[in-house]
Amino acid sequence: MPEGITPTLAELVALRAVAQRPRPARKGRHGVAGPAASNLRGRGMEYAESREYVPGDDVRHIDWRLTARSGRTHTKLFQAERERLTLIVADTSPMLYFGTRVRFKSVQAARAGAVAAWAAVRDGDRVATLRGTRAEAPVPPAAGARGALRVLDALVRWYARQPADDAGLATALENAGRLLRPGSRLVVLADPRSIAAIPESRWPQLAAHHEVVVLLLTDALEREPPKSVLPFASGGHRVELDLGNAAQRQKWRNEFVVPMERALETLPSRGVRVFALSTDANSEAWLPLLGRAPAQVA
Repeated sequence: MPEGITPTLAELVALRAVAQRPRPARKGRHGVAGPAASNLRGRGMEYAESREYVPGDDVRHIDWRLTARSGRTHTKLFQAERERLTLIVADTSPMLYFGTRVRFKSVQAARAGAVAAWAAVRDGDRVATLRGTRAEAPVPPAAGARGALRVLDALVRWYARQPADDAGLATALENAGRLLRPGSRLVVLADPRSIAAIPESRWPQLAAHHEVVVLLLTDALEREPPKSVLPFASGGHRVELDLGNAAQRQKWRNEFVVPMERALETLPSRGVRVFALSTDANSEAWLPLLGRAPAQVA
């Protein structure tokens, strides 16, 4: 099959080199700010056990119920959260299995997802992935190259051909809610029209507790079609669109361009980092968004 039509595991593995390049240290007014980064994320929110209070323990963590039952002061201990979760949500709508420059949008989605997976390994995160389905379980979180390779294998399967049971991006985000924990990183690979179907109120809810990055998969033909008659195949029939006609061109713009522009305009104000990733762009072009404040980038 011609290159760029379906993703291959070999090309997704090769993206490890570009995704795991060391990030430059952040600099303040007086040079590098702060010590070297650590994989330790601080005290997690999950309760581990209680033990008797000893002088010096944080009184805010006193286990009042156990203290009342036992008559002796006890304090709660918490499990240290050493690994953040990076969850990659894959849109598998029919609109992605198309492209005119370099590769299909589906292949670019797989490649961008691979970059996100390898970046998670670089940052010491566990990585998982899922799509919009009520039949297939998510790829569960795992750390290191083993976790990344399981994600890559799923992306190759999902983006080689459209899954028959695709239930939409809304279902994918619903499934994501069962895996996410406060402080997770969420990377959404989606067609702009899939994003347009998500209620705008959904994004602030996600961004309030997680780092959210949305990658909009786009193609040059969708953004800037020629002003001429274009033939298309639809349901086994040939269809021609006269994009030199102003009315037809406006309909095209409403279908393909407006959803992308609206997402780029509105998502940052809702706490979401967003990037329009064209099929002919470098698959890692969006990486500078990680760790940044939400901003419009196109």
